[in-house]
Amino acid sequence: MAGSPGQGPLTGVRVVELAGIGPGPFAAMLLADLGADVVRVERPNGSGLAIDPDFDITNRGKRSVIVDLKSEQGLATVLDLVERADILIEGYRPGVAERLGVGPETCHARNPGLVYGRMTGWGQEGPLAPRAGHDIAYIAVTGTLGLIGAPDAPPAVPANLVGDYAGGSLYLVVGVLAALHHARATGAGQVVDAAIVDGAAHLASMIHGMLAAGGWQDRRGVNLLDGGCPFYGTYETADGQYMAVGALEPQFYEEFVELLGLGGQAPARKDMARWGELREAVAARFKTRTRAEWTAHFEGSDACVAPVLSLREAPAHPHLAARGTFTDVAGITQPAPAPRFSVTRTAVRGGPARPGADTEDVARDWDVPRLVGEADG
Repeated sequence: MAGSPGQGPLTGVRVVELAGIGPGPFAAMLLADLGADVVRVERPNGSGLAIDPDFDITNRGKRSVIVDLKSEQGLATVLDLVERADILIEGYRPGVAERLGVGPETCHARNPGLVYGRMTGWGQEGPLAPRAGHDIAYIAVTGTLGLIGAPDAPPAVPANLVGDYAGGSLYLVVGVLAALHHARATGAGQVVDAAIVDGAAHLASMIHGMLAAGGWQDRRGVNLLDGGCPFYGTYETADGQYMAVGALEPQFYEEFVELLGLGGQAPARKDMARWGELREAVAARFKTRTRAEWTAHFEGSDACVAPVLSLREAPAHPHLAARGTFTDVAGITQPAPAPRFSVTRTAVRGGPARPGADTEDVARDWDVPRLVGEADG
């Protein structure tokens, strides 16, 4: 059953997730993957994500109840859950939770030790805080989007991985777990303001250092790690597929050019004036064989070369298959929980929670009988 207790390092931690879309649900999924008992409080009219709930992997391992927060009974029900929770996650615009009656002040009055996690794009304050937005706008203003892509093309959009999930969800999870550690030591809860703009900016810390030191140009496609370097990038193969090359260190580079058939012919790797010539030579070689042929050719080497696989191909890669990086749950192939633990091992504990399906179980386990009345109403 989704959300059944007893697996992972967060076993015994109770989380209330006020349903939304994007980074909040993903953060709650990660907490559920780590063993937390996550109760997702759904709105009566749904969350707004246009996907069949049976396939919404970000709700795996959770339990779901439906509560109308705009009703007096519904508000009382949610506050009963809050009183018994360790962590709350909400992703409303600033001020909305307060208007609904579930803002930090109200929740901390019921549960002083609560960790109150707030997930937004712009943050709780600042000129843009009340404005709507999505991942692409958040990473745009931080400079992160401008890093990605070819120098003679528009910035490449990295799905919603860099903003929503890396700059948003992961920073929220780090924040609420750090605050939970503090709360358990002191009894004092607090508010965690996780803004995607903050996290996305923070992800580029190393590059800001390189920029300050003169080792990074403030334009894309001309640097060591952004595709500007001919031995750190992707190349098309004879069958229209791609290989990825990351032969940065000298010893790996030497092995790479030897296996590629350019040993003794390639320009010196440090001669940036000839990087264009080197790139052309590497590209021409890769076009002589298929992706499968190059994959086999580089097998077992330290040349730092790998095939670029699609989402459907990735689970069958021999290394990922051996590690169990992907798993099949409820008929859906999906990434397994990460990271891994030697003692408190994790696993996907159930398929995506169906809206409202766990009302009776949560009412019993959390001792919130009002939930059943809410569902009947």
